[in-house]
Amino acid sequence: MTFPSAPQRRTVLAALAAAAGAATFPALAQSGWPNKPVRIVVPFAAGGTTDILARAVAPELSKAFGQQFIVDNRAGAGGNVGADIVAKSPADGYTLLMGTVGTHGINRALYEKLPYDPIKDFAPITMVAGVPNVMVMQTEKARALGINNVKDFIAYAKSRPGKLNMASSGNGTSIHLAGELFKSMTGTFLVHFPYRGSAPALLDMVGGTMDVMFDNLPSALPHIRGGKLKALAVTSAQRSAALPDVPTIAEAAGLKGFDATSWFGLLAPAGTPPDVVNRIQQEVAKSLGTPAIKEKMLSQGAIPSGDTPAEFAKHIDAEHKKWAQVVKVSGAKVD
Repeated sequence: MTFPSAPQRRTVLAALAAAAGAATFPALAQSGWPNKPVRIVVPFAAGGTTDILARAVAPELSKAFGQQFIVDNRAGAGGNVGADIVAKSPADGYTLLMGTVGTHGINRALYEKLPYDPIKDFAPITMVAGVPNVMVMQTEKARALGINNVKDFIAYAKSRPGKLNMASSGNGTSIHLAGELFKSMTGTFLVHFPYRGSAPALLDMVGGTMDVMFDNLPSALPHIRGGKLKALAVTSAQRSAALPDVPTIAEAAGLKGFDATSWFGLLAPAGTPPDVVNRIQQEVAKSLGTPAIKEKMLSQGAIPSGDTPAEFAKHIDAEHKKWAQVVKVSGAKVD
């Protein structure tokens, strides 16, 4: 019986190890991910904060990986349409989701049936940014109605129940739930009008069709700075560095404990190779740490993150529990 020599044995062992690696991560071994464009699904219309943040990180990922990361807006059902598309996509690293507190923290409690499971159907990659919301009115309308602050708004709304309209980016979004929390804590009755994203809702806010909105700060900020919208308060526990002179709702109306902030992060379909997930997280964290991008996000009211997949998964679990309680207390329903 002839035994292989030491060099032959090493060659065989190396071949077996390579085969084992290919079996573990077939997508990486066979295709050299990424060898084609990667799609980032944004579950809301173009122009809103989800879209703004996706378009901020996409070029950085394109440069880092040498392939195009393309933003694909798929709006509908409070983000559920886009999230479901990603949940049912191949777990090969070529379809990602810019998820939100709505798609992965609120909707599970708000909708009786979701077409996807926000925990089981996704592999968290990283949170991109946290964002406060801001309570806004059209500037001219606020002036005409004599509303200068949150207390004025509450008094006006209570004297005319059901006469004021509240715009949102869709059922189940943080914008919707911030408004529902405000209604439940102030005893006001505002008629909810859900849109397919912040951008179309803001158009009607600026045009005067809608009366109030609790929008994500980055998408509302240009209209506030341009004088078209009046910022009454931010919905976070602390004031925003982007609007330091604007009080929190807790400050402005004495609503102790009022805190409704948003977050946005990248997720992949469950089963996506961990190597792909980790590489994307590392590149996003690297880009968010650069002075130019960090400064740009902070100036827009967003607080950059870049946490690990494990940290992001833990945050999603905590947010689901938090918002399930808010939905229950506020009595919010999909209408």
